[in-house]
Amino acid sequence: MMEKTNVMRVLDSRKIPYASHEYTPDAAMSGEEIAGILGENPERVFKTLVTQGKPGKYYVFVIPVKHELDLKKAARAAEEKAVSMIKQKDLLPLTGYVHGGCSPIGMKKRFPTFLHRTAADAEKMFVSAGKVGFQAELAPEDLIRITGAKLADLVAEG
Repeated sequence: MMEKTNVMRVLDSRKIPYASHEYTPDAAMSGEEIAGILGENPERVFKTLVTQGKPGKYYVFVIPVKHELDLKKAARAAEEKAVSMIKQKDLLPLTGYVHGGCSPIGMKKRFPTFLHRTAADAEKMFVSAGKVGFQAELAPEDLIRITGAKLADLVAEG
């Protein structure tokens, strides 16, 4: 039987339907390669990025793996002058998750969360299940409900 991650426990406790997917991770694996392993369109597989605005203000952005976060658009969505990516070493103490296994679901604290607007076009989407090698597939509206995420245009063009 597959092990349960914190994300799966949170989804179970909230009675949110999801499918879990496990794969053998490779340290250098990109999000697009993970989408390939899952046999999914990389526009449906999302990565979770954590940024900082004003001191002590953190924001979570969930975007398709094949795109880059546009920091200006992210700042606008968060109503900040600017946001910057947090340092990788700060991710675990802040969120409870490691790089490559960060999920918008079940972080140590709840931060304002923004989901790229294209997520709303899909019936299902994938996010990390909170551990490298695990993905959770769920409906975008369920992710929005559980995280309080707002839809926004977040990715760099081109």
